[in-house]
Amino acid sequence: MTALPRAVVVAVNPMASFGHRREVGPRVVERLRDAGHRVVAMGEANIELLRRETARVLADGADALVVVGGDGMANLGIDLVANTRIPLGIVPSGTGNDLADGLGIPIDDTEAAIDRLLDALQREPRTIDAGTIRHGELTTWFGCVVSAGFDATVNERANLMSRPRGRSRYIIALLRELATLRPRPYRIHADGRTIEVDAMLVSVANNRSLGGGMRIVPDADLSDGLLDFFIVGPMSRVRFLRMFPKVFRGEHTGLPEVSILRVASVRIEAEGVIAYADGERIGPLPVEVSVAAGALRVLA
Repeated sequence: MTALPRAVVVAVNPMASFGHRREVGPRVVERLRDAGHRVVAMGEANIELLRRETARVLADGADALVVVGGDGMANLGIDLVANTRIPLGIVPSGTGNDLADGLGIPIDDTEAAIDRLLDALQREPRTIDAGTIRHGELTTWFGCVVSAGFDATVNERANLMSRPRGRSRYIIALLRELATLRPRPYRIHADGRTIEVDAMLVSVANNRSLGGGMRIVPDADLSDGLLDFFIVGPMSRVRFLRMFPKVFRGEHTGLPEVSILRVASVRIEAEGVIAYADGERIGPLPVEVSVAAGALRVLA
């Protein structure tokens, strides 16, 4: 059993679930302090300020970082502690909690999630993979999925919507985008191979799901040193709609239009496509996505 951390930094997204779960952050801080930890609570007005101030506090010395929110906050945490000895804990309170779910953290029971965190703080952290995205001169970390097809287009629309507030926003955005659904030509360089394909959905996954439970690669392994490259080829709108419910159950992988390749790195090129990672906007293609094996220590 390892010694308890001397200092735990807790970064809270005040707008997780559109601000409907503001009580989660204070509860995490309260229970960590009750357990004897020295807690530095971070709750800035916006994400960029939160990122900057949390980085400053971590640089002064910390034994763990805990983020409270959804996949966007998990992404922020990964960006701050990947390739360091500082472990990352997650208490889910967002609309999309896919990384927490993939790590086995309860996503609908705050007290159970905190129980898991407190238990994990007494053990050696688990080591998992993370991913990197090179876009232009920038490199960005991710933990779940890079989207670069119809799924990214849906994310773009969902982020522009103010209502509804919750998981149904993603589904409504998807239904609206169906009106213009069509395959796009892609040029893909995967582990030295070049693939030219027309595709509707293109994603690179470290975790098994995105979008609040869409299990696009249900067999993805967070610690296998590889990424899962997910492609859905051309299909009609009617067939796509029939496939969609199967994705939440992970029952779509046997369809002839679906391909999943295990890769260490992949470059994706296409015109007019915006890439997203962990629900956060990255920018236009091309992007280069690579696995960083064992880059992340997690409290899970």
